[in-house]
Amino acid sequence: MGSGQWHVEKRCFSSESPQSMDLENGPETGSLSIVVLGASGDLAKKKTFPALFHLYRQGFLPADEVSIFGYARTIISNDELRERLRGYLVRDKDASSEELEVVAKFLHLIKYVSGPYDSEDGFRLLDKEILEHESLKTSAKGLSRRLFYLALPPSVYPSVCKMIKTCCMNKSDGGWTRVVVEKPFGKDLESAEQLSTQIGALFEEPEIYRIDHYLGKELVQNMLVLRFANRLFLPLWNRDNIANVQIVFREDFGTEGRGGYFDQYGIIRDIIQNHLLQVFCLIAMEKPVSLKPEHIRDEKVKVLQSVVPIKDEEVVLGQYDGYRNDPTVPNNSNTPTFASVILRIDNERWEGVPFIIKAGKALNSRKAEIRVQFKDVPGDIFKCQKQGRNEFVIRLQPEEAMYMKLTVKQPGLEMSTVQSELDLSYRQRYQGVKIPEAYERLILDTIRGDQQHFVRRDELKASWEIFTPLLHRIDKGEFKPFSYQAGSRGPAEADKLLEKAGYVQTHGYVWSPPSLE
Repeated sequence: MGSGQWHVEKRCFSSESPQSMDLENGPETGSLSIVVLGASGDLAKKKTFPALFHLYRQGFLPADEVSIFGYARTIISNDELRERLRGYLVRDKDASSEELEVVAKFLHLIKYVSGPYDSEDGFRLLDKEILEHESLKTSAKGLSRRLFYLALPPSVYPSVCKMIKTCCMNKSDGGWTRVVVEKPFGKDLESAEQLSTQIGALFEEPEIYRIDHYLGKELVQNMLVLRFANRLFLPLWNRDNIANVQIVFREDFGTEGRGGYFDQYGIIRDIIQNHLLQVFCLIAMEKPVSLKPEHIRDEKVKVLQSVVPIKDEEVVLGQYDGYRNDPTVPNNSNTPTFASVILRIDNERWEGVPFIIKAGKALNSRKAEIRVQFKDVPGDIFKCQKQGRNEFVIRLQPEEAMYMKLTVKQPGLEMSTVQSELDLSYRQRYQGVKIPEAYERLILDTIRGDQQHFVRRDELKASWEIFTPLLHRIDKGEFKPFSYQAGSRGPAEADKLLEKAGYVQTHGYVWSPPSLE
């Protein structure tokens, strides 16, 4: 939606898909109270409130049903919070009066309550404010719905969840209370299970939404459609045809002020164990019985439980030069800022196929992609294998795209070959279509009660079982990272591991996003 064309669309929650309604009872109506805990923090200001604003602007949060509450320890007024948020909602200095009016109407929906996270007094006051809103916006047949978004450190999850359970649960028949929790879900298997047990003692699994924003990305959500709605891929997606799979996350900047926080976790906990492992599941899982959330999550758990223990010789860790110059990072830090790990699956489809999961900071480019490399063509009559193999690449960010690398005839009189591509670049193919932010999708899914793109407890446990032994060795200093220069590809040892895993580099071909001109 271009500048100067903002307006608030009116939508029923059932307008987009079957998942936007209760499939048995039809679309939900009544009051919806969205509570953002940690409202004064960066996550809430940069991600949660802007996502809510975009949903409001598109008509998914009707003003006659919705109120938004911010809760934090900081003592500020309603107007002060609204002013803090305004700059994150209006980025254009030349915003039109219509745009500013839409922002003002959204901000008017937000109220602020101040209080501690471990005391009933503040949460009793919050409950009182919610009840007042519900009394004004709940019709005789409407439901009372309460959504609590914990934009908070995991250390306070247990106390906050206890306060919600004690003071702020939905009080109407047929309504609901749902809790959204952010990563990291623990630091290893034991801490994750402890956190799950504490929250699980207060809420049922259908009430808990463990959010991983990678599951809200457009091309991650496209994975199941690509794999199971296209006959082309069905016979190819196995060990007979695929040589290796790479899942890559690269950032061209370092920790930049987050060194102290990052050093507690490292790149495996921060990126690989959650974001990239979720992508891994969607690539490797079997076809679910249906698109019901539990059927999809069942298959994800199965593939995680089929991963064999990680071998030392199939891990490369790195730490960029200058990381320890951050005053918040210990001088003897062993925390990796780069990791390349090979996962192997012990099942009929994937036996012998290496999945190379790679993530790093302060590298020479910024991108996240999936790269499926196929095996060589038997009987190379064109003598073109040195040019490279067929690859199916899914670019998650930036410049969302899917392309297939193929060998074709070089135009001209000679029978020579060259690598080219079949390309679906979203910016070119879907001009004028706004791709929603991940948080928008996932918050809307939470309101709709669709847990397909959220992490289930047994799925979380299985993911930590894969990485906890390696993480404990790193924490004890038994597994050392190689140093690498900021702005490079990462440690040279990672390229050697990639070659050892059987990846064949394409020479002389570089994909570039097509121009709109």
